[in-house]
Amino acid sequence: MSFHLMNIYVLVICSNATIVYLIWIHKNLHEPMYIFIAALLCNCLVYSTTVYPKLLIDFLSEKPIIPLSACLLQFFMFYSVGGTEFWLLAAMAFDRYVSICKPLKYSTIMRKTTVKVLLILAWVVPACHIAPEAILSAKTKICNLNLNGIFCNNAIFTLQCTKSRSLAVLGVVALLDLVILPMLFTVFTYTKIFILSYQSCKSFRRKAAETCAPHLIILISFSYLAAYDVTIARMESDFPKTARLIMTLQIFLYHPLFNPFIYGLKMKEISKHLKKLGNNILFNNII
Repeated sequence: MSFHLMNIYVLVICSNATIVYLIWIHKNLHEPMYIFIAALLCNCLVYSTTVYPKLLIDFLSEKPIIPLSACLLQFFMFYSVGGTEFWLLAAMAFDRYVSICKPLKYSTIMRKTTVKVLLILAWVVPACHIAPEAILSAKTKICNLNLNGIFCNNAIFTLQCTKSRSLAVLGVVALLDLVILPMLFTVFTYTKIFILSYQSCKSFRRKAAETCAPHLIILISFSYLAAYDVTIARMESDFPKTARLIMTLQIFLYHPLFNPFIYGLKMKEISKHLKKLGNNILFNNII
């Protein structure tokens, strides 16, 4: 199992880093849409690194142990980075809306400053929401030392002696601000894009579909995983461990691999540079 996890982790790093590298070196990809894609893939690298290394160590250990401080750090990183994903997808939706629905104002609205502000907000806002939960959890008395899971997600709340109303409120606020509102904004934005494209010519509809479809696929995929996480947290302790393990693995096993393949195959410019890179590597190996 540890060997397979190691291979998957290496594949996650290589696939995401390759797309980021292509966006970095090619000037024609230095546009807001591709910058947001690069940020999303960097986010995936952090997301995977939050879980995989510790998980690999645990599989090699006879009795997996994690200090409370390290567990809370993993909790903070996992949900902070997860919230960033939804905010980045919302930023990408806004970028596509301006590009498709207000093309004449695109260069004025989507300036470098705008992109920087959106990126900063995407990382800072989730961190500011999750940090109070982690700090408050650190001050809450622990009665159970056995974590019912393979990493420190919201299962850490089951370790506490009593349920904290403050933590519950913070959790609801975080869910609203980091998941529900960005998701609703993204869906609303793409709905407006598709309504406009439906009323336009066939070539316009094709362009809208080509640029928006990958983002929507990623949104659906990550929303599905977020629902998994909430479902796992509400399961009773007598739920079959194998089923719980399989559901937990879904959260971080496939999504970091899913993103680079979707953007690498579905985005024409990235796909074109990816093919060139592959041909160059193949040509150099033959020589």
